[in-house]
Amino acid sequence: MDDKITIIEGPPPVFEPVQDGWAIGLSEGPRLPLTVLTRLRTFNGPALVERCYRRWKSKEPIWLHYRNDLGLEEQAPILAARSVETSEGQVLLLWLGLDPQGVEIEFDAGEEDESGQED
Repeated sequence: MDDKITIIEGPPPVFEPVQDGWAIGLSEGPRLPLTVLTRLRTFNGPALVERCYRRWKSKEPIWLHYRNDLGLEEQAPILAARSVETSEGQVLLLWLGLDPQGVEIEFDAGEEDESGQED
C-alpha cells in the first residue's frame, strides 16, 4: 500500500524527542502531537521519501506501521522524511506525530561512571 511505510523485521523503532524549531512547527494545529524522530535502516530510502512526497502532494497522510515493544501493531503519521547515506548503508529519517498521552518518555538524568553507577 502506498499510504504507509511498514517495518517488516527488526526491533521496534526508537523515538527521539525533537528539539529543532522547524520540526516542532510540523505539529501545529488544534491538537498538538508529540513530534519525534526515528532512524530506520533501509535499502531504498530515496524511493520511500518519494512515496511520502507523492502522498503529501495529493494532500493525503502517510503512516509508519510498526510493532511496539509488546508486539502490538501501531501506526503513526509521518510528518517529514529524509534519506541519508552512511558508511553502513541508507538510513531513513522519519519525523512522526505521536499522541502524547500514549507515549512514555525516558530521560537520561546523568552519565554513568566506570563502575556502571549513575552520578
